[in-house]
Amino acid sequence: MYTVIFTIAAYLIGSISFAVVMSRAFGLSDPRTYGSKNPGATNVLRSGSKKAAIATLAGDCLKGWLPVWLAVHFGDRFGIEDGGIALVAIAVFAGHLWPVFFRFVGGKGVATALGVLLGLNVWLGLATLVTWLVVAYAFRYSSLAALVAAIFAPFYYGLLFGANEILFAVVIMSALLLIRHGKNIGNLLAGKESRIGSKAAGAKQPVKKK
Repeated sequence: MYTVIFTIAAYLIGSISFAVVMSRAFGLSDPRTYGSKNPGATNVLRSGSKKAAIATLAGDCLKGWLPVWLAVHFGDRFGIEDGGIALVAIAVFAGHLWPVFFRFVGGKGVATALGVLLGLNVWLGLATLVTWLVVAYAFRYSSLAALVAAIFAPFYYGLLFGANEILFAVVIMSALLLIRHGKNIGNLLAGKESRIGSKAAGAKQPVKKK
């Protein structure tokens, strides 16, 4: 019963789209209407507002971290074992991809996946984050960095903890993340992918105070 409650709560938390929430708070266009049309931090950055993008990144990461961290550190009190933690991890990630509050149209899950990994283990999350940063710095493609990090994440988990139910959850998240980046893969191969920081046509720019 408690596993079900944790899982449902995780999905609902994951369904909060911080890209949309923060864009409205900062007076920006809906991120689902410009650029990649993906409600995520990278697309919000294309609006020209770094503050909104950072807030989106922090919010999406935090919502992935919180339910998983609670399940890891307090789940044993409620009989939640590795299988239950795996369900919570998948649920919060699925909430971001298919948010019930936003007609099941969500983002690609990079920041939320990072939050989940940090919730499972800090070193696991940091290793994956460093992988993303290195690739992003070298090539300036957020999507490429996400793809490489997603591929490496299950290997990092396996090296740290071996094979268990949670590793299966990490593999599922990585697979879903790769699938969600299908269009980006095509753009990368065709040389049409937008680089980090490029502005998108049709995005409402933040108003500068005089």
